[in-house]
Amino acid sequence: MKIRVGYELIYDCPQPTPMILALSVHYTRVSDMIVPDHLVADPPVPITAYRDGFGNWCSRIVAPSGRLKLSTDAVLRDSGLADAVVSSARQTPVQELPDEALVFLLGSRYCETDRLSETAWQLFGNSPTGWGRVQAICDYVHQHIRFGYEYARSSKSAWEAWYERAGVCRDYAHLAIAFCRCMNIPARYCTGYLGDIGTPPPYGTMDFAGWFEAYLDGHWYTFDARNNIPRIGRVLIARGRDAADVAISSTFGPNTLQRFEVRTDEVLEG
Repeated sequence: MKIRVGYELIYDCPQPTPMILALSVHYTRVSDMIVPDHLVADPPVPITAYRDGFGNWCSRIVAPSGRLKLSTDAVLRDSGLADAVVSSARQTPVQELPDEALVFLLGSRYCETDRLSETAWQLFGNSPTGWGRVQAICDYVHQHIRFGYEYARSSKSAWEAWYERAGVCRDYAHLAIAFCRCMNIPARYCTGYLGDIGTPPPYGTMDFAGWFEAYLDGHWYTFDARNNIPRIGRVLIARGRDAADVAISSTFGPNTLQRFEVRTDEVLEG
């Protein structure tokens, strides 16, 4: 199948403002691209790019004073398969984990393992290890948090989401990640496109989605505590310890986001 993805962001800046943007499809999907997701700026500005410490492709610009539109329109191939379910995947003992996975065991800006460790062990200490434990965490978080955009807050952490019992997809992911790390399972935050392919209507407003990956049995597997069912058509943009590492834009000056539109749709052929 083919999926069309894109966005349109409009910023208003009172003065020239440096920005770092994490909006490019992840390098692991480059071979799937049919129409590349080139970043288009209007008015045009110089764009430079680099790979961050997690391998994400980031762009640097200086937004001019006034209105700036950032957009892309891309098409890529997708298998059309839902997220893998490997219920036999075992939990890897900490001493056997590869070095690069260890950072995803530690607390981070939005995932306070120190504040949630006792709760995690009370909730999941008797659950099966491996895949079953991660799924038990997803089940709990899915039921514990009430979804609503009115509960969104850029400063909300995993502990606050647990305490307030409300949030958006990033809050589900942060809480599940924190619980996994408390249970000695490496977990990392993911952001990207996730449309409504394969799901029944009604459909909500499209947005960039947040989910996570857990390291089990030598592999990173996709989990989604918000939806808590395997989904079709995820298009990864970036990975990191939590949302602080994968912000779609980091701005270094005052600005107003005047428009935010995300598109991801199956391309129907024939």
